[in-house]
This record gives sequence, structure tokens and C-alpha cells, in this order.
Amino acid sequence: MAAKLGGGDDDAITDINVTPLVDIMLVLLIIFMLTSEAVTKKVKNPAIDVDLPTAASGEDKPEEPLSVVINKEGALFLNGKELKEADLRAKVKARVLLRGKAKVEAVLSADKGLSHGRVVRLIDMLRVLGVQNVAINTKEQEIQ
Repeated sequence: MAAKLGGGDDDAITDINVTPLVDIMLVLLIIFMLTSEAVTKKVKNPAIDVDLPTAASGEDKPEEPLSVVINKEGALFLNGKELKEADLRAKVKARVLLRGKAKVEAVLSADKGLSHGRVVRLIDMLRVLGVQNVAINTKEQEIQ
């Protein structure tokens, strides 16, 4: 068995130091995340004004669902604006006539202090007016 004597470092370094590699990869990841967000914003709001052609088979982009809110006092709101029940009926009916029954959706947010019957009457009113899909908005509950 031979032993090395002396402090000669003639051996080649065979281990890869991964710390600089990880640093570079993290910087590249951050740059990629920032640029991809900027690119998606440009795609959503294009800077070039284009007059799109028409097509018989083309469809409109889907509209946002109606946001119907009823607070604990029983006041009705449609898309953030307070309305009387008759005005709500008129606006919902106009939307259904404009878009068609199958395309109108509503999200109902009702205060938990309201009676069940009041909420059911509101859902029934929306369905009678032609809103086929009514979702009920809730908060996430923590499971213990």
C-alpha cells in the first residue's frame, strides 16, 4: 500500500459545484415568470387595432354570469347595483332575451341570516325568467 506524502494537489476536480447552477436557474425562472406575465397581458389587450371579419359560424365571447346578491335586509343587487325586484326582473329578462336561455348564468350570493324560503323564491324567480344555471356562492369552510 502506497501512501501519499506531501501536499500535492495533482488530482483533477471531478465533482460539479451545483450552487452556481441553482442560482442561475432561479434567476432564469424569475425572468421567465415576469416576462410570461407581461406577454399574457399584451395578448389580452392587443396594442394593434384590428377590425375582425364576420363569419356565419362565429360566436360571441361568453359573457360574465349575472351576479345577484341579497343582503340581510333583503335588498337586491345585480352586478353591484342595488335594484328593486321589478327592475331586477326586467334586467334579467332583457339579458335572457338578448342571449338566449341556455347562455345566461347567475351566481347568487345570499346572506346566511335570510330565510330559506326567501332564497328559494329568488332562485325560482331567476329560473322562471329563463336563467337555467344558478350557482350559489359560499365561503370555504375549514374542516376540523
